[in-house]
Amino acid sequence: MRNAPTILHLDMDAFFASVEQASKPSLRGKAVVVGGLGPRGVVATASYEARVFGVHSAMPMAQARRLAPNAAYLVPRFGLYRAISEQVMALLRELSPLVEPLSLDEAFVDLEAGGAAWDEESARRTGKKLRTDIRAVTGLTGSVGLAASKMLAKIASEQAKPDGLVLIEPGTERALLGPMPVRTLPGVGPATGDHLRRAGISTVQELAEAGEDELVRLLGKAHGHALYAMALARDERPVVAEREAKSVSVEDTYDVDIHDRLRVGLEVQRLADRCVRRLREAGLSGRTIVLKVRRYDFSTLTRSETLRGPTDDPAVIREAAARLLDSVDTTGGVRLLGVGVSGLADYTQEDLFAQAMPTRAVAEVPEEAVAEGVVERPEPVERHWRAGQDVRHAEYGPGWVQGSGLGRVTVRFETPQSEPGRVRTFLVDDPALESADPLPLVPDLPHPPTLLTDPPGTPPDGPGGCRAGNVGQDAEADRGSDTGPGSQGAVARA
Repeated sequence: MRNAPTILHLDMDAFFASVEQASKPSLRGKAVVVGGLGPRGVVATASYEARVFGVHSAMPMAQARRLAPNAAYLVPRFGLYRAISEQVMALLRELSPLVEPLSLDEAFVDLEAGGAAWDEESARRTGKKLRTDIRAVTGLTGSVGLAASKMLAKIASEQAKPDGLVLIEPGTERALLGPMPVRTLPGVGPATGDHLRRAGISTVQELAEAGEDELVRLLGKAHGHALYAMALARDERPVVAEREAKSVSVEDTYDVDIHDRLRVGLEVQRLADRCVRRLREAGLSGRTIVLKVRRYDFSTLTRSETLRGPTDDPAVIREAAARLLDSVDTTGGVRLLGVGVSGLADYTQEDLFAQAMPTRAVAEVPEEAVAEGVVERPEPVERHWRAGQDVRHAEYGPGWVQGSGLGRVTVRFETPQSEPGRVRTFLVDDPALESADPLPLVPDLPHPPTLLTDPPGTPPDGPGGCRAGNVGQDAEADRGSDTGPGSQGAVARA
């Protein structure tokens, strides 16, 4: 392990919720919860004001509403989050060529590799400047940890939250780690933590005192060796600039179980198309198509089919997903569907490898709505108002949806640079009201971010949406957003 604290870990503070507060002046200083708004929705992240009430990531949204009934509950805006994340990552890449993104809001940086730091003083100076630059470019805050290893740098950033900087001085690591709970160490989850607790090991110091042989006996060779080294503050893992994406997938959880087989098929086709969009955005293709089905009784089935060559052809992936669905019994009802592609490559085989059959007529049916086997004309997507959605009114200008229901939609008219705005209510089909792109958090940037948005009508994604190894990652989302059809339209209270 290096001697100087030149590994930096950046963690943006309550990232999704902070973006929403920065976008919406009326929510600043108030409890904000971002995630899936349907009965089966899950919290993606909560502002620090909401955490006071016990709300946290991965919590069922229904439980969050009971704990913080007056919080603002908003759907995620992943296009905006990705755009802001790119601004932050660009600042990190100015410091070093070795930047390891873990998610949209978190990354490691090897400062020594870029000549940005070589000792305690230069590391602290660089960390302070980075925090200042992030605030200037995005208007948001991030917490910085500096240490001689990745493990310690991450622990330092946790101690720095919110909006702080902590540097762990070389030589103090053992004393710092000793009293901490074993769950502090990477790789110690609830099960391992309980196993160690039953063996009388609750702190990192007790872990070190137990000895390597005892840990190997308790946890197995690989895990035991690794945890003993970490208990001694040893972590030799390097910062890796690029991590290979293993798969790209999307999935949706439904508020009401789907029983109609035709609608199940159409949902699978829609998910396949979304997965293809993610593949193409990342410049990838894949050989193995995976279908995930969670049934009414919570049993989860996974089926896969491997093609002769990698593809990003939507017809091929739709057909493969449809074939996989044919092997699954959905008569009892389906609560979750997912389509993924693995065996990724950065090229696509020629058509002779495609394995595609003629596209089924069902794939041409509009994907938005099929009920009881009867295809209905979908409602225009701009009429599907969701809490937190950006809108613009011909008379009142830009604003965001506070809530909708009973044929009406409530909009608060304000911008990131305005004072808290007024609230007005309209009919949901008011022709003067339309969907809009998010406004920049910081005006007049020399190089404003380009929003990475999905085509109109695409439901928000994230867990319960897009998972893509290193593609379109979303740490806070991975901790639990659940945003599928039917997971929208809850009222946000400001």
